[in-house]
Amino acid sequence: MARIAFIKHNETEILHLDFSNCKPDDVFPIVEEAKKAISTRPQNSVRTLTDVTNMRFDERVSEKMKEFTVHNRPYVRAAAVVGVEGVKKIILNAVMLFSKRKFHTFDDVASAKNWLIAN
Repeated sequence: MARIAFIKHNETEILHLDFSNCKPDDVFPIVEEAKKAISTRPQNSVRTLTDVTNMRFDERVSEKMKEFTVHNRPYVRAAAVVGVEGVKKIILNAVMLFSKRKFHTFDDVASAKNWLIAN
């Protein structure tokens, strides 16, 4: 499966951003591809499901994620994240504070998808 893909869940379109098992250098091309996909959509229309399960972070990735979320702010209607544990909670809080956006965290993809279609 592609790392960036629009999927359907109960007839609702969701942009699945798959960062699972990524090393820091893997993240940058995925972010650039995602920015292009998101910016083609109308403002306040995109529901994102981001999977960061087993993703590895460093300072560069944290900064890139801040930039990415600010870029997406006009387009994203609802954002769900799966795989946030340990230090990723601290990073997510920093990203939310910096970007002035809210992300809802979930333990599994199914719960995240169900929440997204309701929002």
